[in-house]
Amino acid sequence: MCGIVGAVRKDTSAMPILLTGLRSLEYRGYDSSGIAIIEDKKLICVKKVGKVAELEKEIAKDVYSGKVGIAHTRWATHGIPSEKNAHPHISTEDVAVVHNGIIENHEQLRALLESRGYKFSSETDTEVISHLVHYYLSQENDLFSAVKKAVRELSGSYAIAVISKNAANQIVVARQGSPLVIGLGYDEMFVASDASALLSETNQFIYLEDGDVADIMREGCVICDKTGKSVHRAPVKSELTAEDTSIGGFHHFMQKEMYDQPEAVKKTIESAMKNGVIDERAFGAKAHSVFRKISSVQIIACGTSYHAGLAARYWIEPLADLPCNVDVASEYRYRNPRFRKGTLYVFISQSGETADTIACLNMVKKENPDAHILSICNVAESSLTRMSGLVFLTRAGKEIGVASTKAFTTQLVSLLLLTLMLGRIRKTISSKKEKEITKKLLTLPEKIEEALNLDSKLRALAPKFVSKEHCLYLGRGIEYPIALEGALKLKEISYIHAEGYQAGELKHGPLALVDENMPVIAVAPNDSLAGKLQSNLKEVRARNGKLFIFASPDTKIEKDDGTEIILLPEVDELLAPIVYVVPLQIFAYHVAVLRGKDVDKPRNLAKSVTVE
Repeated sequence: MCGIVGAVRKDTSAMPILLTGLRSLEYRGYDSSGIAIIEDKKLICVKKVGKVAELEKEIAKDVYSGKVGIAHTRWATHGIPSEKNAHPHISTEDVAVVHNGIIENHEQLRALLESRGYKFSSETDTEVISHLVHYYLSQENDLFSAVKKAVRELSGSYAIAVISKNAANQIVVARQGSPLVIGLGYDEMFVASDASALLSETNQFIYLEDGDVADIMREGCVICDKTGKSVHRAPVKSELTAEDTSIGGFHHFMQKEMYDQPEAVKKTIESAMKNGVIDERAFGAKAHSVFRKISSVQIIACGTSYHAGLAARYWIEPLADLPCNVDVASEYRYRNPRFRKGTLYVFISQSGETADTIACLNMVKKENPDAHILSICNVAESSLTRMSGLVFLTRAGKEIGVASTKAFTTQLVSLLLLTLMLGRIRKTISSKKEKEITKKLLTLPEKIEEALNLDSKLRALAPKFVSKEHCLYLGRGIEYPIALEGALKLKEISYIHAEGYQAGELKHGPLALVDENMPVIAVAPNDSLAGKLQSNLKEVRARNGKLFIFASPDTKIEKDDGTEIILLPEVDELLAPIVYVVPLQIFAYHVAVLRGKDVDKPRNLAKSVTVE
């Protein structure tokens, strides 16, 4: 979480790119922000609580010409949002540090540094880094050496950028478990936690590896790996452009990203096609040889990506004839799992930087060095993709809204494509059936467009939920994960408490909550479980619960005064979850807007969860 940006320039002030970068990174954290810039051999620091706009107002009061600076937008971990806890953190008016991650041994380091005479002014774990660097700088008189010595004493995860008033043409950065990129310019260099922050200046990036420490000057950089050895990291040209991060004519990024879904799904499908047939090499050059050896599938993910994995189980088990387990990454790490030969480990992450997911991948590789690993990710240069033997890239484009939309639908498409590949190679899906499913897949963008056309109806429905504080979402079979995802969207952006349940579990507890004040949303395609679901819905109406049913046109549901039916596009049962989630996203969006919430930046949340 949190966002870092820094610049070393020759002829122009670093301030414009620092502010532009912070605006681009605000989705990573937005409870406070700050900058530190070197002006005439003095370290100037400005920090404000709240969003980056508050910092911009403060900075507009003065003129800054410094060529070297670092900046940060924060998602609080240690200490409440306040100016004293905001980054950068300064040591003795000499060293400034910005930091993403968590320093696990900060209490021990704090005690050590206090014994050396350092005074602390914040509640953060980050402040120990600034004092530790200053301590070694006073001995070394070389910022690069000082940072290298300081990071050897840190336990935990971090991406840091450091400047000193006595090193006016230099930023030193280090990475361990949290992403950091170097942007290459002409007679200037940049650093950021996400390449999107620098797209206005460059599309050439160096992606640092865990343990790297880099000395960045405007002429270039020197990188040392975790052993202290000088290494070369090849630059990568990003396919992203500044336009990919623009909001266009939409009111919010989330709204834009919902409307991006037909094109994102189309690109994801087309990326896997060759001559009208799904190409297994879209999963990696060795996909065929790996998939032939698979006897089970283990999916590991967090949040929305976990919901995609839950849905995939309903495809993989019947179509590929493989047992499939799905685990939340933060729990999988600690349940002492068994590692069996023949398991395909599938890791799903939009950003490819999700800390718990990456930790699970590392654990699997450590316990089973020959494990078959596939990552499904939206970022080609992410840590997750670089660590994986097989990779399938979703083609969602940059997703900025904290509440995931197009990343989820493209993940579902990717997992269905994976299912078809496993079924083909294992001969559990006939060539005829694969062609039929592929043909239906190609109609998905059109079906999603139809679902988006329900926008006005869903906006009209939203006022009925504005005053509600609780809501239940119900689904059966593969629609249960879609109910979970719909509930997650509503709770994270509107702050209405919403829970997704298997409809068949109503009588086992949740039915006690149902009354005239508890709206119940049901996901009801006309599938093999439609009859079962209707029985569950009657249980709700018998308790005077208000029903809002997202249904296919041929679903036979009795309408009464307490039941509202939202008819969705006709779509094949196999593809229904990919289409049915779209109106749930739109509905949550309109409820949140009517409740006056910040849709793109919901409280207490950030886009990329890079700490455990």
